[in-house]
Order: sequence, then structure tokens, then C-alpha cells
Amino acid sequence: MLRQYHKWHSQALQKDMELLVFGHAGARVLVFPTSGGRFFDWENRAMTGALSTHLENGWIQLYCLDSQDDESWFNYQISPDERAIRQLKYQDYVIQEVLPFTLSLNNNPFTITTGASFGAYHALAIALRFPSSFHRAIGMSGVYDVREWTGGYMDDIIRQTSPCEFIAHLHDAQKIEDIRKIDLIVAVGRDDPLFGNNKWFSDLLWEKGIWHAFRIWDGDAHDWPFWLDMIQHYIGGPDSKG
Repeated sequence: MLRQYHKWHSQALQKDMELLVFGHAGARVLVFPTSGGRFFDWENRAMTGALSTHLENGWIQLYCLDSQDDESWFNYQISPDERAIRQLKYQDYVIQEVLPFTLSLNNNPFTITTGASFGAYHALAIALRFPSSFHRAIGMSGVYDVREWTGGYMDDIIRQTSPCEFIAHLHDAQKIEDIRKIDLIVAVGRDDPLFGNNKWFSDLLWEKGIWHAFRIWDGDAHDWPFWLDMIQHYIGGPDSKG
């Protein structure tokens, strides 16, 4: 399969950011790494290999992003609000820099965002804030509330970055309608410690009339072998829009 490495100086983050591209055509898929992860994690964990048929047939094209979690949510030297602001700037980088870059390589109109664990958080958080930019969002074993990283503190700035709180306090009818157009998939293991958070997130979506697929897997399912299976189930194929 085609593999490309890219690096540029991000204006939003004021530092160099790297990413890997796999595949030559198809739905554009933004891949977020797990907590503190790197742009090469999905390749190293055989996730790209598991999707080789999709990639070689031009059904999807993966854009594996770098993270900056150590400068945002895992940076306990700054306040929760400052961490949230850095997370919002990371989303600006994705929307203002990465998405236009993907279109320069591939004009397929269908865009997917996905990730596992903390990567699922990133994938769903950005899809909810910018629903017109995405058509499918796949969260695998995700966490959708950032209170663990704020010591329970919540305000309007942090709420923008926390999917559960964002949805619970969302009253913009047009934004809700735009989110309803996204194919949302939330997958988690029945025994995953994050199951309760995923169920809460699902309940909040239903309360807003937002259809989604809440998929419960047997066991904990919070590890790479399970995510490898999950992504093959939910990424779509030649008969999907992607």
C-alpha cells in the first residue's frame, strides 16, 4: 500500500507536527492515537495491516495524526482551563491544517474520524464540535468526559472539549441537526471500566434525539487485539458511503 510521511510547522500549535498517510484513495480517515501516543502507533500495532484490503482497494485512506496530550490534558503544571485551551488549539490544527491537507491529496468528500481509548475521545470531541466536517465518527473503548483530568472542575471553556458535557448543554437546534447527520459509532467492552461513561454518553445522545450505534463487546475489550477487530467491523467497505 502507498505510505507517505509528512511534517510541517503548525500555525495553530506553533510547533512541528508529523503524520503518516496510508492508501491512495477512498474515504479520508483521520486517526487519533491513544493517550500520549504518536503518529506511528497504528502502524506499529498492526492496525494499518488489518485494513490492508481497504487501503489497497482504495476504499479508505488513513491519516494517522500525532498527539499533544502531554501539553494539554496530561500537563498538570497548568490550570484545567489552560489545558482545555491547548486542546481547542489542537482541534484548530486538525480542522484548519490537516483537513485541507487531506483534500490536497484526495478530494473524496466522505470523511471519517476514529481512535481508540483517548484517541476515541479526540475523534468524538472534534466530530461533535465540527459536525459539518465529518460523516462518520468511530469511538473504540473511549472516554467522553474530561473531569478525571480537571479534578472534577467544569466550566464553559472545558465543556467545549468534553463530549458528555458538550452534548448535555447543547441547545443549538442547527448544531444538533448537523450532528444527527453523522454516522456515530460508540463501541466498548461490557467489562471495560469506561463502560459507565460510554453508557452515559449514549444516553445523552438519545436525549437529544441523536441516533447512533452503541455497540457492546464481550469482556473488557480495552486492548489492541480488540480494536483491530472493531475497526474492521465499523470502518465500512466498498458498499458504504466511505
